[in-house]
Amino acid sequence: MANPLSTLKRIYFSVYNWALVYGWAQVLYLAVKTIKESGIEHVYDAVEKPLFLSQTAAILEIAHSLTGLVRSPVSATLPQIASRLFLVWGILYNIPEVRTSVIVCSLVISWSITEVIRYSFFGMKELLGITPSFLTWLRYSSFLVLYPSGISSEVGLIYLALPYIKSSELFCVRMPNKWNFTFDSFYFSLLALAAYVPGSPHMYTYMLGQRKKVLSKSKRE
Repeated sequence: MANPLSTLKRIYFSVYNWALVYGWAQVLYLAVKTIKESGIEHVYDAVEKPLFLSQTAAILEIAHSLTGLVRSPVSATLPQIASRLFLVWGILYNIPEVRTSVIVCSLVISWSITEVIRYSFFGMKELLGITPSFLTWLRYSSFLVLYPSGISSEVGLIYLALPYIKSSELFCVRMPNKWNFTFDSFYFSLLALAAYVPGSPHMYTYMLGQRKKVLSKSKRE
C-alpha cells in the first residue's frame, strides 16, 4: 500500500511542475509571437505577467530544499533563484529603460526554453515515475547552448542597468537612519556581476559532470 504522504508529495510536485511548464511555455509562445508580429522591443510587454508569475513561483524551490522535499542543496538553489528574482523584480520591474533591449529578448527565450524542458522532465518523472529518453537527453544537453546564452543575457542586463541604478539610487539606504545601516544598490550590482565570474564556470562544469553521469547510465539501461 502506498504511503499517503508519499502520494501527496507526488501529486503536489506533479501539479507544481506542470503548472510551471504551462507558465514558461506561455512566456516562450508570447515571446516568439511578438518577435514575429511586433519586434523585439515589445517582447517584455507581451511576457511580463507570465514571466513574473512563473519566476516568482520558483521561490517555492528554496522551501523544497530547506524542508528536504528535494535533494538539491540550498547552497545551489538559493543563489540561482535569488539572482533571477533580482533581474526580474530588481531590474526589469523598476527600470523601464532596459525593457526594449535585445538582451531582454535573448534572456526570455533562453530562460523559457530551459524551464519548459526542466519542468517537463521533472513533471514526467513525478507523474509516470520515468522520463522519455529524448527528454532526458534534452534536459542534460540543451544547457550546452542555453546556459551560455542565458548567463550572457543576465550579465548583459545587469551591465545595461548599471547607469540607471547609479543615477536613480534605486533601493539605496543612506546614513543617518534609525537602523544605522547603509546600502548601495550600484555596488551590490557590481558584486552580483563579479559573482558570475566564479559561479558560471562552476555551474557549467557541474552540469557537464551530471550530463556524463546521467547519459552514460541511460545508455547502459
